[in-house]
Amino acid sequence: MNRGGLQPGSFGSRRAEWLVQTPLLLGSFVGTLSNNIVNVPLKQIMGGLHVPLSLGFLVVVSFNVTFAALMPVTGWAGDHFGRRRVFCAALAALAVGSAGAAVAPNLTLLVAFRVIQGAATAAILPNVMALTTQIYGPARRGRGLGLWSAANGLGQATAPLLSGALAGWLSWRAIFWPSVPVAIIGLIAALRLVPETPPGRSAIEWRGASSITLGAGLLLSAAAMAPVGGTALIVGAPMAVAGLVSMGMYVRASHRFDPPFLPPSLLSEPSFLRSSVAVIAQMFCFAAVMLAVPLNLAAGSGVSPAAVGLYLFALPATMTVLSPLSGVAIDVFGPRRTIRLGLSILAAALAGLGVLLNHPAHASLALIALLVMAGCGVAMVQTPAATGATRSTAGRLGAGIGLFNLLRFAGSALGGCWVAAVLSSGDLYGPLFAGCTAVALVGLGATWAGTTPAAESASTEAAAI
Repeated sequence: MNRGGLQPGSFGSRRAEWLVQTPLLLGSFVGTLSNNIVNVPLKQIMGGLHVPLSLGFLVVVSFNVTFAALMPVTGWAGDHFGRRRVFCAALAALAVGSAGAAVAPNLTLLVAFRVIQGAATAAILPNVMALTTQIYGPARRGRGLGLWSAANGLGQATAPLLSGALAGWLSWRAIFWPSVPVAIIGLIAALRLVPETPPGRSAIEWRGASSITLGAGLLLSAAAMAPVGGTALIVGAPMAVAGLVSMGMYVRASHRFDPPFLPPSLLSEPSFLRSSVAVIAQMFCFAAVMLAVPLNLAAGSGVSPAAVGLYLFALPATMTVLSPLSGVAIDVFGPRRTIRLGLSILAAALAGLGVLLNHPAHASLALIALLVMAGCGVAMVQTPAATGATRSTAGRLGAGIGLFNLLRFAGSALGGCWVAAVLSSGDLYGPLFAGCTAVALVGLGATWAGTTPAAESASTEAAAI
């Protein structure tokens, strides 16, 4: 099975390519499952640990902040130590973090184990994307990333159903156990099926790497503290300033050291920039919906966790089904048109949710229809955005793929912070989703920014965002 390294087209058949990708899809699935598994039973977790919403949402955001901040470094680690090796180590760490979260006796330890889960998943995602692009090559990259996007959608679809059922039938602690065997199975499958990738020889530029990681972590942590208010807000403001200073140090280090960790100039490439803004908007809105809708259903009518999971299933299930088709749509309509249509649909769905959830007694069928609509919009943004990012110059580097995913899940973390900030002041679902709609429209507007460099070939222009 091509143990000398991954080369596009070297597996003999598309069936063999899919077999090699299977452990990667399993890793994407369990990482996404771990990210979203706490949304539906969040009220139960808060009640079991006797904490308010302003602190309980740290169970969600701690994962996202760690996940987002570490991805540039874990992407580089895959290039340096070997992508399969880092992927396998991450699956092992995810199993440990999930088992620890299941038995955590208090909020502090639960958040600590969620940090371990987030760090492990941070090492999974950029290396899965890089390995997938190697397996499929430039010509079929969109199809491979469509399957990757579907695996993410499957994790997001499974999480509300599984967590709702386990929390309802057993307890909220049971929601973490399924990730343990899935991660172990993925680890065994990766060791058997995924060819070893040769490690790189370049040393890391630690000043730039540590500055961008610290800066991202501080900025996202400061945003997470904002909804808590009080003394947390007093601490959060200096953290935000320190985060901006750290980002400035990253830019400075990138100009002083050769080679830099990740040249900032690459990040302004139109394909990378448009992809990043679009996916930030998409993930902000997706996270807000997946957190706000369960809170609304649980608070408004006392819906059981299992029933909440069934409602929420509509969005990620639609995303899962349509993500592979989104890869085909790129070839037919072009990626930018696909993203524009997706963000337009998503904005309309969010506006509808704001109107619907602002009324205590809302129609179940209307809610499901709007969640399906939102899932359609998400599917039409995620795959073309990922494809465009990996085709950019920055996206050919592990650190660049990691940064794209940092921005992607920074959007998710900020969406969670937005929900906590608005709902801490009351059941303000109208303003909450109005803000989400505005974010989707900003992402839509960004797709008209910049031009594709004339030096690029016609085929690349047709494929890039």
